[in-house]
Amino acid sequence: MGTDREPDETQWATSEPVLHRAFRLLRCFDGVPLTLSELSARSDTPLSTTLRIVRQLVAVGALERDEERRYAIGLTLLEVAALAPRGHGLRALALPFMEDLHRATGEHVLLAVRTGSEAMIIERLSARRAARILYRVGERVPLHSTGVGLVLLAHADADLQESVLSQHLTIEPEHVSVSSRELRNRLAQIRQEGSATNARAVPEAASSVAAPVFDGGRNAIAAVSVVAASGSFDPVAIRPAVITVARAISRLAAVRVVSDADQRR
Repeated sequence: MGTDREPDETQWATSEPVLHRAFRLLRCFDGVPLTLSELSARSDTPLSTTLRIVRQLVAVGALERDEERRYAIGLTLLEVAALAPRGHGLRALALPFMEDLHRATGEHVLLAVRTGSEAMIIERLSARRAARILYRVGERVPLHSTGVGLVLLAHADADLQESVLSQHLTIEPEHVSVSSRELRNRLAQIRQEGSATNARAVPEAASSVAAPVFDGGRNAIAAVSVVAASGSFDPVAIRPAVITVARAISRLAAVRVVSDADQRR
């Protein structure tokens, strides 16, 4: 008998831990409420299984349902996320300096941390008339093709760098390939200069300048950047301000690390 028959739902449901399935459903959201059918399709999960998990997520406040039977991320997740030290704690340290940079430039200012082989935006100050920005708070972005990502990758450990460099890398949304040799040289330049300048052509031309935030040692725990429409600012001129802000945040982060260590003694 053939073995290529589609598994029934019972077989499917037991093949993946329920927690993994729940997070797969949560990651389907992009800021717009979704129907049950849309969640099922996006997550490639049977409709009845989706309903069962969604009911549980609604019960604990991780999801909320509106009057049109659409689902959105619930406030309980925001409450839990606020407890993350790499998010809320670092954001609290960085925000005053980011606000200064935002006022001085009138452009978008981002703060990101590395999570695995990606970067995550944990804060964004937006300018009304600035360039269209592709990433929102909480979104994961590639390391190899974003300003904050390049900075974090340049200061990551050698194993992670080699893992990224060994992949077939494409810059999005331009769909342009980048060679590992080209990227390796760029990472070395970023480490030497202390910042990264990046540009994209679509959906509209924009440029960014990013710099690393360090802890008490030489570990890059975050990256801060300014993003603006290409031609609206000179990356060379704004680079010292971005580096200065990153260093100011680094000094506070180093003090916090020492304080935390003292408290544990």
